[in-house]
Amino acid sequence: MSAHFALFADLENCGGKKSVLVDVLERVKLRGDILIGKVYGYTDSFSELKEVLLSNTFAVVPSLRYGHSQKNSMDIQLVIDALDVAYTNPLIDSFCIVSGDSDYVPLVGKLKSMGKFVLGISRSEAASAVFINACSEFQFLESVTAAKEHSREKENDETMTLSDVNELLVTILKDSESGECLASEAKNTLLRLRPNFSEKSVGFSTFGKLIAELSSRYGAFSVTSEQHNIKLSLNQGNGDSEQLTRENYAAAFAKILAEYKRAGFARINPPVLKSAVLASYPDFTERQIGYRRFSDILRDLEKSGMLKVEMSESGNMLVRII
Repeated sequence: MSAHFALFADLENCGGKKSVLVDVLERVKLRGDILIGKVYGYTDSFSELKEVLLSNTFAVVPSLRYGHSQKNSMDIQLVIDALDVAYTNPLIDSFCIVSGDSDYVPLVGKLKSMGKFVLGISRSEAASAVFINACSEFQFLESVTAAKEHSREKENDETMTLSDVNELLVTILKDSESGECLASEAKNTLLRLRPNFSEKSVGFSTFGKLIAELSSRYGAFSVTSEQHNIKLSLNQGNGDSEQLTRENYAAAFAKILAEYKRAGFARINPPVLKSAVLASYPDFTERQIGYRRFSDILRDLEKSGMLKVEMSESGNMLVRII
């Protein structure tokens, strides 16, 4: 059974970029339906978000500058709205808060005491440790926003190719805890992500025939039948992906950092960067390229002028992309 989410987003925290907001919505839709959505701090500078906000039926709280209390007023409004939903809408069992402000910790605690699941999403540099630990689950925004330029280009395209469908199904399977799910669940999630999807639009009369063809053609997942239920299971990699070496690792890191920079991130958390490296190079280890710790790699890349290692106000290490 999928979750029913209410999503509240601080636009300043997610940078107000369309691509980032789309990625946040996709991450939540992988888990369930977004029944209520609201963004805070909207100004004319965020006009590129209009289509996304309207198509997802989001309400907008504008940024009205007055004195020095504007940010605090927005925080209070978000708390009031979230509690109002929690008390008055029994359909909502999950909340997503796109912000890392420690001021929201009491809100998270209250929601959890009411039996609600709370997903927190925030930029590395704005994420408070106490907020991270308070949430039922927390994800760094940089991890949510991976290098998905191809899928973003397809975002507003009415047509989907077999490759597009296969890519989305792989994303759905990767997000599941076991790497597998029933075909009916996969289709429901696919429709949440792309409401315009239809198996007939890609040349198949049934969803079962479509996934059988995708499994045979791309080999990313297997299709099996158990007690009249069709199940999709993610296949393991074949182990022949490119390896990082002392000679090529710097170029690989530079490519990953450039993707984050294009997505609008100036600073990222080292564990987020390491996760991105592992996503592209599953066999990566520090010793593989002659280092003992990941921080040693960062220090050497800093000397080359690729990045700068900094400390946040809360004392956490951050990587500034140059």
